[in-house]
Amino acid sequence: MTDAVGSIDMPDAEDEALESKKDQKERKKKGGKRGKKGPFGRLALFYRQIIAELRKVVWPTRGQLSTYTTVVIVFVVIMIGLVTVIDYGFSHLVKYVFG
Repeated sequence: MTDAVGSIDMPDAEDEALESKKDQKERKKKGGKRGKKGPFGRLALFYRQIIAELRKVVWPTRGQLSTYTTVVIVFVVIMIGLVTVIDYGFSHLVKYVFG
């Protein structure tokens, strides 16, 4: 009669370490989604992840898209005008200095 009534048997630290090592080995064997073998499995996983990310995207409305497009076109036209004026000025400066 070595055990008292209601005593709890505590596992040794070595037993816990062995169990955790076994759990880790089992997890490594399973691998989850990334554990698929072969190039086709990895390619299928890649496309599933792409689709999942595209579902998270907040797509602009038609009005927002036309506004953004107009802003970009106006900005590009302004930059073209600025570069044209600078180019015209440099060309006249070069003709004046060397010409």
